[in-house]
Formats: sequence, C-alpha cells, structure tokens
Amino acid sequence: HIEIMDEKDPKNRVALLLDEWGTWWDEEPGTVRGHLFQQNSMRDAIVASTSLDIFHKYTRRLKMCNIAQIVNVLQSMILTDTMGTGHMVLTPTYHVFNMYKDFQEATYLPMEVKTDSMSVRGNRTIPLLSTSAARTADGTIVVSLANVSLDKEQKVNLSLDGIASKPKTVTGQILSCKSVADYNDFENPNRIVPTEFKGAKLSKQNVSVKIPAK
Repeated sequence: HIEIMDEKDPKNRVALLLDEWGTWWDEEPGTVRGHLFQQNSMRDAIVASTSLDIFHKYTRRLKMCNIAQIVNVLQSMILTDTMGTGHMVLTPTYHVFNMYKDFQEATYLPMEVKTDSMSVRGNRTIPLLSTSAARTADGTIVVSLANVSLDKEQKVNLSLDGIASKPKTVTGQILSCKSVADYNDFENPNRIVPTEFKGAKLSKQNVSVKIPAK
C-alpha cells in the first residue's frame, strides 16, 4: 500500500491511517450479547506489542492507528464491572501501551534483525522476535523486544555500531506470565503486571539480552 502511495504521492503529503486494529475473541459468558465484552490475556499483550512494532516501522507514512476498543469492548485496555460495582481492572494490553509510551515523539531508529522463525497457519512464517527502537529528545535509546515463542528463551545481541554517544546504563521492564492464556480479572487484577527486567548486560559494543518465552 505504501509503495502505491509513494508512486502517487512522492512528496509524502497524504498520510496512511489504520482504523480499529486488535483481536476479536468470543464474548464472555453472561455479558450482554452483541456488546463484544471479551477477556484480555497475555496473548493479546503479545499481539499489541508486535502490532506497535510494525506500526513504528512504517511511521514515515502511518500517522494514526486506533485500537478497537479502549474500555470493555474487544481488545480493551480497561475492563469495568458492568454490574455497577465500580470495580476496574487494567489488562495486559494496557500495560504494553504504558511500556511503549517512551516511543511517543521519539525518533525512529531502523534495525536489522536476524532471528529464528516459526510456521503459522497458511504456510506462512513469522519471526520469533519482534523489535523496535527509537531515540528520545534527551538522547535515551528505547528498544522493545517481544519474544513470541511460548516455550523458548531468546538470546539477543544488540549492536551499538553507528551510535555516536554510547549508552552508560541499561534498564528495563518485562511483561510475562506462566501461561499465554493468563489474564487479569477483578479477583486477581495484578496477575500480569510489568516487573523490573534484569536480563540485559551492557558492554562497549553491544547489549546482550536474555528474554524468557512469552
């Protein structure tokens, strides 16, 4: 699609907008039929992460992307108790969006990625590792790494070649859980929450990272 836009609009005056992306599963039992209230699991968090990485890759053209939806419908970031108790829970998708907020207003950094792949439905393959990188206004380099493998740790080496001012420290957060089907609910709202990530080591030329499955 971008190839066609580049041909017809070489000056990049027209933006590409993506409306209503996200997952769509079965409605939760006992909810209002047709209102599309669905639970949000770690699987949805992985979809959110890989989707944001893809959108970031094409940010030259892609200027707006709207997840469907925000509250109580489809891949929501927030679920509320529809019985009126006032209870609210933050979904794994919410935490992914919160973890990606440093990418806002940052400068996109292209990455060359070499990773193993796995076969999926329709004789297609997808990479086991989804990545994105950016530089913030204060010079901080932000990197996202999503391991889509359900059972294999990924060892990653990030080359710092071409970066004029080498980083002096590395910090991070990780979002994971025991099962990709795990989710937060009103009884267990913090089953899946970001925690401090200690699996990255910084050297002069690269950052080595060990990322657990999921």
